[in-house]
Amino acid sequence: MHIRTATHRDGDAIRRIHLAAFADEEKDIVAELALNLLHEDTTPPTISLVAESPDRVVGHVAFSPVKIGSDETLQGYILAPLSVLPEYQNKRVGSKLIEAGRQRLLKQGVQLLFVYGDPRYYGRFGFSTDDAALYAAPYTLQYPFGWQALALIRGSSPESPVTITCVASLSDPQLW
Repeated sequence: MHIRTATHRDGDAIRRIHLAAFADEEKDIVAELALNLLHEDTTPPTISLVAESPDRVVGHVAFSPVKIGSDETLQGYILAPLSVLPEYQNKRVGSKLIEAGRQRLLKQGVQLLFVYGDPRYYGRFGFSTDDAALYAAPYTLQYPFGWQALALIRGSSPESPVTITCVASLSDPQLW
């Protein structure tokens, strides 16, 4: 299994992965989100990674920058979306994608990584609701227990809750 930076040429494969991995009611919006993030020009840049088996792309993850309140010194990203082809699930492909992204973000000096997902899955990587408690999601959450954060570099926390702001592709209340 090889993890590499996604390119625009991976768009069709990324779309297929998300369509295959998500339930019918979510798959189209998640596939569109993944492609929008692949093409979105952000500063700092969005990171899009794919996992390749010897013959095809089998997994995808995106990490996009977030603004944390008015604190310009605090750097954060959000992990979304993550998908693996069904026949490659439970083979650590998602774990390898998350770890590769985490390592890249650490090298960039990013302090916080957010995710909105299943706490049983993301908790294995150190994400917690406690770390996310002082950082409000940009929109009302359908499942508030899924809002989690991982402190990549420990530092000072805000004294009162602050709201994060996402890139344009994630600025859609339907996604939350």
